[in-house]
Amino acid sequence: MNDKNDAIRNLAIIAHVDHGKTTLVDALLKQGKVFQPHQQVGSLIMDTNPLERERGITILAKNASVSYGGVRINLIDTPGHADFSGEVERVMNMADGCLLLVDAVDGPMPQTTYVLRQALQQDVTPMVVINKIDRPEARVAEVEGLVQDLFLELATRDDHLDFPVLYTSAKQGYASRDSEAPGADMKPLFESILSSVPPPAGDPDAPLQMLVAALDYDTYVGQVCVGRISSGALRPRDTVTVLGPGGAATDHTIEFVFVFHGMERVEVAEAYAGDIVAVTGPEGVSIGDTIASRESPQALPTIAINEPTVRMTFGVNTSPFASRDGRFVTGRHLRERLRRELIHNVALRVEESGNPDRFQVSGRGELHLAILIENMRREGHELAVACPEVIHKTVDGRECEPFEHLSVDVEEAHRGTVMEMLGSRRGTLDDVQPGGPGRTRLDYVIPARALIGLRTEFLSATSGSGLMHHTFSHYAPRLGEEMPRRRGGALIANAPGKALAYALFNLQERGRLLIGPGEEVYEGMVVGIHSRANDLVVNPMKAKQLTNIRAAGSDENILLTPPLSLTLETAMALIERDELVEITPNAIRIRKAQLHEHERRRRARAGTKNRRASA
Repeated sequence: MNDKNDAIRNLAIIAHVDHGKTTLVDALLKQGKVFQPHQQVGSLIMDTNPLERERGITILAKNASVSYGGVRINLIDTPGHADFSGEVERVMNMADGCLLLVDAVDGPMPQTTYVLRQALQQDVTPMVVINKIDRPEARVAEVEGLVQDLFLELATRDDHLDFPVLYTSAKQGYASRDSEAPGADMKPLFESILSSVPPPAGDPDAPLQMLVAALDYDTYVGQVCVGRISSGALRPRDTVTVLGPGGAATDHTIEFVFVFHGMERVEVAEAYAGDIVAVTGPEGVSIGDTIASRESPQALPTIAINEPTVRMTFGVNTSPFASRDGRFVTGRHLRERLRRELIHNVALRVEESGNPDRFQVSGRGELHLAILIENMRREGHELAVACPEVIHKTVDGRECEPFEHLSVDVEEAHRGTVMEMLGSRRGTLDDVQPGGPGRTRLDYVIPARALIGLRTEFLSATSGSGLMHHTFSHYAPRLGEEMPRRRGGALIANAPGKALAYALFNLQERGRLLIGPGEEVYEGMVVGIHSRANDLVVNPMKAKQLTNIRAAGSDENILLTPPLSLTLETAMALIERDELVEITPNAIRIRKAQLHEHERRRRARAGTKNRRASA
């Protein structure tokens, strides 16, 4: 044991989405006196990414530290959404303990099970915090029992079952050891961290070993490698060996060594085994590489990352409106951007296709890929993406597909509608539990492909009041044929031009419109969702024929229903297999892959012939 590291605790904070993890970190940082009295820091301090603040979720794992009683507590904030579980996998090796946060109303949810399993597999010491005990509908005793059942299921050692339980209201900024006696501050939680989480192990006199768990880039110092020193020590100007995949070894010189103080990186002259550090100097390093001593280079076990379950085709935008908005529009730009993403997004996979302008991109879910696309769009990229599809595997000679644990929380009035919807998507009801007042929680096992496009339909069926969460379960033999992605066909523009109110007024009887008057369209662009199953070619530019004959009464008033707001996630959920989502910095459109009607007919005839031949 390194005596210097008795004053260090490395703690990962894990939770299901919306259980209050980021708010709890806020309270720890503020009460740990990380900030000066004059600083106005607000809330959700660790959510530094603009998309995190907009969506209210943690996307990237981050490091911070807070001091209490002369001990530096390194906090590792992890995402709570299943689609970003790769972030949990890559940083959990830096922790010696984990704080599992559970909502006092919701109890353990699908992602709670996943992140706890990841933590216990890394052999960290657990502690439990039951949050939001100040809510009137809190069911603390019942939730505590469910947490204990979860540990009984997942524990890999007997001492994993001996964990402290604290009760908090992160919003009110207090923790308590007694659920019936609210505390005054976070002092009980700080003390429990110091007493429950062991100091980091590692011999500072042994040869250097550090596994790279995260990467950053600074325009001043270059690439920044973040990880925990497993053994040895690091100093500026040290010469080290970086061990990559396949035993590849390259020598580099360390320029700066930083430790975390609050939200900032502080330069130090030396760091020892057990420290979580950020170092600069090595270039071309990847997550999972080992920074080792030059004299005795030994690689650490690389980070195990679960495989993706959903893929999409990313391609160059080929619509008539291409290159109007974006700065990066070519296949070279797209390839370079995806290559950069692979450096730090460890759960992502990119495969070349036969076409140099198209790439197969695989991730953990729709949201995982949607965040990547949204970031690219804001950076000035233009691209077109195909509909998401699940990744199948062959197991024992049988085609298998991924299944997910799905948990939905709905009002009693919508329970029957939701059960019918999920039953039609081949979901199997696993458990029914009471939720909040007048609400029910339903747990399902459902094919992953059934979740594509489900969120929009689910929110419509529950009038926006429903909550749904899912996480990967297992692979099993494929269930039945393909499921319909949407109920209606497409209303397809027949020519380029500007949509007119008169034409849209007559078209809105045919289905739900995606555009408003004055918007530019092109041939093959989807302007609405047909109320029937077939596609329909329409003319949204048709004007009213004028005559010199006056009407006896007033002309018919044109009253247009507001068009469907087309967000990226909505578009990805709506498109069929013969359609694409056109994404530019200023617009999101749905289009047919084949823009001209005669091309679509030719392809449909070819598909019919192929099906007959195979039959």
